[in-house]
Amino acid sequence: MTLSRRILFGVILGAVTGIVFGDLTSVLQPVADGYVRLLQMTVLPYVTISIISGLGSLDPVAARKLGKRVGLVLLLLWAVALLWALMVGWIFPVHESASFFSTALLEDRERFDFLGLYIPTNPFFSLANSIVPAVVLFSMAVGVALIMVPEKARLIEVLNIANKAIARATDFIVWLTPYGVFAIAAVVSGTLGFETLNRLQVYLISYVGMAILLSLWVLPALIATLTPIPYRAVLGRTRDALVLAFMTTSLFAVLPMLTEQIKALLREYAPERHDESLPDVIVPASFNFPHTGKLLSLSFILFAAWFSDTAMPLSSYFKLATTGLLVMFGNVNAAIPFLLDMLRIPADTFQLFLTSGVINARFGTLVAAMHTVTIGVIGSCAVIGALRINVRRLLRYATLTAVATAATIGGLRVLLQFEFKTPYDKDQVIASMEMIHDRGEARVFRVGEAPAALPPVATTIVDRISSRKQVRIGYFDDSLPYVYVNTHGDLVGFDIEMGEQFGHDLGVGVEFVPVSRSILMSGLDPAVCDVLMSGVAIGPDRALHVQFSAPYLDETMAFLVPDHLSSAFSEWSNIRGMGPLRLGVPNAPYFIHKIQDELGNAQIVPVGTMDEMFRPHDPPLNIFIATAERGSAYTLLHPEYSVVVPKPRPMKVPLGYVIAGHDPRMVDLVNTWIDLKRKDGTIDELFAHWILGEQATRTERRWSVVRNVLHLVK
Repeated sequence: MTLSRRILFGVILGAVTGIVFGDLTSVLQPVADGYVRLLQMTVLPYVTISIISGLGSLDPVAARKLGKRVGLVLLLLWAVALLWALMVGWIFPVHESASFFSTALLEDRERFDFLGLYIPTNPFFSLANSIVPAVVLFSMAVGVALIMVPEKARLIEVLNIANKAIARATDFIVWLTPYGVFAIAAVVSGTLGFETLNRLQVYLISYVGMAILLSLWVLPALIATLTPIPYRAVLGRTRDALVLAFMTTSLFAVLPMLTEQIKALLREYAPERHDESLPDVIVPASFNFPHTGKLLSLSFILFAAWFSDTAMPLSSYFKLATTGLLVMFGNVNAAIPFLLDMLRIPADTFQLFLTSGVINARFGTLVAAMHTVTIGVIGSCAVIGALRINVRRLLRYATLTAVATAATIGGLRVLLQFEFKTPYDKDQVIASMEMIHDRGEARVFRVGEAPAALPPVATTIVDRISSRKQVRIGYFDDSLPYVYVNTHGDLVGFDIEMGEQFGHDLGVGVEFVPVSRSILMSGLDPAVCDVLMSGVAIGPDRALHVQFSAPYLDETMAFLVPDHLSSAFSEWSNIRGMGPLRLGVPNAPYFIHKIQDELGNAQIVPVGTMDEMFRPHDPPLNIFIATAERGSAYTLLHPEYSVVVPKPRPMKVPLGYVIAGHDPRMVDLVNTWIDLKRKDGTIDELFAHWILGEQATRTERRWSVVRNVLHLVK
């Protein structure tokens, strides 16, 4: 049985195993990870030795020819990749997006360190830390220097022997491929959630369609058009490496295999001019530059614009292509947020990009592997003079490619338009959230209900709670995500769950009563409740009237702006340069003064609650001040807005509980309890659920035969 058939058998068997056993296949994750690491083990030594020996064996004239001609081939492939990436936008059928709060809002954007990426101060550090561009540049520098060394023959012979030894080790690892891909396929098919596929189906289908078109027609047919190598030979010879690249999602790991297969193609179809050293130089060196698979990721920017209903004029396409090519020299996960900001697309869509990587990384690596084959074959043929420039063949290729592309785009667009619609549902997600823990039945008084006044405090509020066996907790009814009513009619939220936990820890029952916001300026009457727990921001103006506990959370001041303005509000300096602004700000004098101090001539319009912010105003308010944590929850209800935390110096807003009657013993009790809940992880757990949106919806375990059909496991 051939290796490719063994690999295919491993993939099929792994997929079936995943379907049968579901998430139980996660036990194979160490095997899958170990195989990928094993593949990567020999790559950096192979790259280093190949470049040094390949360049060093050239004469100066051949070296100049290599740089010039392969550079032109690389420019051609970049043009192809950018064109097809931009055409992905023609596939998408209108949708809105928003997300829960993410700590990424508070982090500074990762800056591109081109010098650190490409120029190694210590090449051994670069080797040890897999900084591939720096390793390639070091190897190229040594290889170019070796060109002019007269006594280089013996060193090159030693390097060639070392390369053969590494190739033998790689062959053994490749022999293990069917077992490795079995583990990978089993884990992927057994653990990948159906909801993940459903959420991103538009982008996944579009990306996968274009990736298949590029890897199975556009690039291999380009090789067949420009070189003596037939189309079938290109796919037939490279299929093992392509399958392996797809399964491992590691182009780096298959570079040795690709190099050897390129050599084999050149030996067979251009034997009279074949130069064994050329692929050894071109393939590792090409890893240093953005490949077609990486550039195809730029299509996500178009998807994010479609998903967020952001306009993308024609000028933005040109900006995306030119700037996108440059930033893709760096890390993709740093480049995408940069491009989203540059084109004024909501930054919260970046989370979708990370999710899509589960599927798209495999097809992107497949395209990257075919890109490597293309530049290796066409580049080598360009250097040795084996290119075939035939106008008739080029026209035929262009016609067939145009037809295939039009059919792909048209077919996928029709499919997505009529079969796969993804209505916005994040508002329903937060509206239907439920409590994590069941702490018993709490008595809830709703707005308009008048509970009986509490008995007078004889000694302390703590003693009154002990004697009543009840703690009465006040709340504001419009404090999403800290207090709100869900679709089931239940009072839920971060502070409601904290309140139930407080009663549980004290061993008493819990009552929740609505309280007017006016108490923040008049004081909390002990006859109304014992403590107010409702996401109240601490400020010196409020502390004059009410007694706060120690802070239990810190929020971050942020702007709520229309999606297309998010990048404009990312820096305080930019905001100051906008001139007078009309801002809706929560009616908290301390924070109003802070904004006025920061922005100077801004027109501040105090707004009572977050809900009031989104109601009509005359003149209108389009920009609001809120906190990132609270504002993110409201963007789920109003996805046309985005949360922006301006840099630098994020402003922190502490939240505390209001203690009735300035009772010092009650203050000590609540402060001690907050400290305990911080240390035992309760606050972190509730923050993850109510603020970050983790487990916002109840997810069923992955479907599998053993669980859902045979009922052998629970």
